[in-house]
This record gives sequence, C-alpha cells and structure tokens, in this order.
Amino acid sequence: MAGVLASIACGMVGSFVVVKRMVFISGGISHSAFGGIGLGYLAGFNPVLGAIIFAILSALGIGVITERTRRQDTAIGILWAVGMASGVIFIGLSRGYAPDLFTYLFGNILTVPSSDIILMLVLDGIIITTILCFYKEFIAISFDEEYAKTTGIPVHLVNLILLCLIALTIVVLIRVVGIILVIALLTIPSATANQFVSDMRRLFWLSILLGVVFTISGLAISYTLNLPSGATIIILAGVIFAISSAVKSLISKRKSFDFAS
Repeated sequence: MAGVLASIACGMVGSFVVVKRMVFISGGISHSAFGGIGLGYLAGFNPVLGAIIFAILSALGIGVITERTRRQDTAIGILWAVGMASGVIFIGLSRGYAPDLFTYLFGNILTVPSSDIILMLVLDGIIITTILCFYKEFIAISFDEEYAKTTGIPVHLVNLILLCLIALTIVVLIRVVGIILVIALLTIPSATANQFVSDMRRLFWLSILLGVVFTISGLAISYTLNLPSGATIIILAGVIFAISSAVKSLISKRKSFDFAS
C-alpha cells in the first residue's frame, strides 16, 4: 500500500519536476525536511508531521527567495544546509536514542505504520485534487512561463503551489526510500516514461505504473536477497532507466538509418 501511494504521488508530481527541470529543488526540499523530523523527535510528536511543516516552509522559502533575488541555486543551498543542520541539533537535544532515525534517512518500506499509510492517503488526495484544479496552469508554467504571464496566469503563485506539492510528495516518499534517496524515486519513473511519451496525461499514468513496478519489484528483490528495501528499489529503477535509455537510443538510430536509406 505504501508503495502504491508513493507511486501515485511521485508519478504525478514527478512528471512536472522532470518536464520543468526542478530536480535539485526537490533535493533541497527533501533535505530541509530533516529539520522537521528532528523537531518531531525533540517535541515528541510524529516526525512525519514535522517533515511536512519544514518541507512546505522550505518550498515556500525557495520560491520567494528565487522570485526576489533570481538566485535559485543559492536559496536551495542555504535551505538544504540549514534544514539538515537543524535536524542534527534537534536530535542532539532530544532525550534518549532515536531508534528509527535510519529509516527516515534511507527508507524502510517494511516499517511504515498504519498511521503513516493513512497520512500518505490524505496527502495523495490533496495532491490529486490540487493537480486537477490547477492542471492547465501547471501545464502552462511547465512549458512556457513567459506565455503564461501574458495570458494572465499568476505564475509566481502557481509556482509556489507546485513547490508545495513537491514538498508533500517528498513527505510521502520519505518512509519508502528515505530523505537521501527520495530525489531518485521522484524523478526516475517520470524520466523513464518521458523517453517514450510526451503527452502529460500519458506521462502521469506511465510514471505511476513504473513507480508501482519499481517499488513492488524492488521490495521483492530486497526480501529475496536480504538487502535494504529503499536502496534496492532505487537501484532497480536506475537499471531500468539505463536499459530504457539504451533501447530508446537504438530505436532513434535505427529510424535515422532507415530515413537515410
């Protein structure tokens, strides 16, 4: 269930991340979320809720700083480092030992509790509803922001909403593959699908399908070989991406050869 819910989120939002080339923004948000996990340990509440708070705040921070200074890389770097440092300090101040901290960093789909499944379901609902409501606006800013501005679309606001969706998706993925590996699962399914389809709706569906295949197959392989589940899922996704890239390249070369002939 966690794998399917994570695949829905990463398939839909990841498609915009790949098309709009926002991979490193996702990395900044995911690492900033570690501050919220540390706050959860310190204050004694669910660390995932803390991750939601920090992820959304960092997403809004990146959006606002980028709009005002046009230095997106600077904003990402600062929030990335501050979020991780805050998490380390909060965990250091908390009493006792954080037994499942490793699962937040590297993921363990086997340890996702039922409460987090419910939370993932709610977040998926929010993500799907928001994309349905702002689908045309998201498409417009993904392919041509200047044209979107001329048509009256509030580009800055729509970008902030998209960044918040990325933040929520990252939180959904944290318990499956962890903060360190979340960028990969957010982008690899959509990047693989984008090699064969360009229509956004088809990209959504194929990305979700690939996400389900990666998570379930990776989980089965990790069980069989006694390997960490999160890392196995990502390695499998990376291998399939490499194979699909090679196949795509061969198909393109063959078409070029046939055309030349």
